[in-house]
Amino acid sequence: MNKASIIVIIGLAGLLTACGQGDSAPKTTAAAPVPAAAPAEPATPTTAPVAAEPVAGAPTPPPPGAVADAGAAANDVGKGVFNKTCALCHAAGVAGAPMPGNKEQWAPRIAQGKDMLYKHALEGFTGQAGMMPPRGGNTALTDDEVKAAVDYMVGKSS
Repeated sequence: MNKASIIVIIGLAGLLTACGQGDSAPKTTAAAPVPAAAPAEPATPTTAPVAAEPVAGAPTPPPPGAVADAGAAANDVGKGVFNKTCALCHAAGVAGAPMPGNKEQWAPRIAQGKDMLYKHALEGFTGQAGMMPPRGGNTALTDDEVKAAVDYMVGKSS
């Protein structure tokens, strides 16, 4: 590698390190206290049971037949992380980053297995084609967020 390439890579790594630091605080919401339910009156054989009224602040069960798709939720997380962090290099192939959707670039990486892809994304990697900073340069990302972004890119490329 020549000096200009090394300088560009170091500069990009520095930019990536600062990227995403502003919104790294965990977002939490306080749950409203749930009032205690009044004791139910025993039903007599001559009265029909009355349906319980919903308690304010209690979680509402999903409608019958609705199934939450965990894969879709993880894909949304991965897409969001990709758009905020990973796209800086992967969208244009900066520093040898494989571009999502480019099966030729991704095939040898995918062949190594997801555990290796996760390891390189989490810990960083320097190879013949370029380098990958740990967590894409955004140290605020959780392991699950990094893995979701890897899964998102692999899904676009396999």
